[in-house]
Amino acid sequence: MDLKIAGKSAIVCASSRGLGKACAKALVTEGVNVWITARTEEALVETHNELAAIGGGKVHSVVGDVTTEAGRDALLSACPNPDILVNNAGGPPAGNFRDWGQKEWFDAVNANMFSAIDMIKRTLDGMCERKFGRIINITSVAVKFSQAELGLSNGARAGLTGFIAGIAREPAQHNVTINNMLPGFIDTDRMRSIVKTKADGANAELDSFSETFFQKIPAKRPGDPDEFGATCAFICSEQAAYMTAQNILIDGGMYPGTF
Repeated sequence: MDLKIAGKSAIVCASSRGLGKACAKALVTEGVNVWITARTEEALVETHNELAAIGGGKVHSVVGDVTTEAGRDALLSACPNPDILVNNAGGPPAGNFRDWGQKEWFDAVNANMFSAIDMIKRTLDGMCERKFGRIINITSVAVKFSQAELGLSNGARAGLTGFIAGIAREPAQHNVTINNMLPGFIDTDRMRSIVKTKADGANAELDSFSETFFQKIPAKRPGDPDEFGATCAFICSEQAAYMTAQNILIDGGMYPGTF
C-alpha cells in the first residue's frame, strides 16, 4: 500500500533506539524525511547510519534532550515545519510509589506529559495552515491497564491522554489528526527492564519468569518493534485521515477490556 506520505517531513523524538527508532525506520522506508534525536551524538551515529542505508527518505540527526526546552528548541530549529510529529520520551523508572517524592513526580510529568504538549503547541497551528498534519504520542498500555510498579508512568501518561482528548478533534477539519499509540510489552530495552523489575519483585529467576509472563499475553510473545513502527506509519498516512483522538493499543491482546 502506498501511504502517500513520501516527501513529507517528520520529527521523531527520542529515536536513537526502541520504539522511537522503530517509528523513524518505518517512516524513512515510506520515503519520509525524518529528523531523529537523542541526548548525545554517540547515541545517534549508529541509528543515523542504519536508517540512511534503507534509502527512501533522508535522515537528519539533532542532538538534544526533548524533555528540555533547549532540546525542543534545537529540534524545531532544525525542522521548523514538520508534517508529522511523533512524541516520545523515555519512561520513568518502575518502583514503589512510597519511594517517590516531588522531584520524581515532576520529572515524570515533564518528560511524559509536558514535553509532548509543548511540541504540539509549537507545531499544531502550522500543520492546520498547511492542511496536513499527523501527531502521534507514544504513551503506554498502562494508561488503560495500570500496573502498580509503573505509577509514575500511569499518572503522567494518563494526564497527557486527558489533554489530547480535549484538543484532538478541532484540528480534524484541517486534515490534522492527533492519536495516541499505547504499546504493551514490545521487545525493547525498556520492556526488558520492566520485566526484570517484575521478576525481582517476585524473587524469580528472570528467564523462567519471562517465559511464564509472556504466556499470559494472548499473542504468547512480546511485540516486535517493527510491528509498532508499521502501525505508526499507517496512522501517519493519507488513508488514516479520518482517524483522530484515538488510543490505539498495540499489546498482543493483553488489555482485557471491551472499550
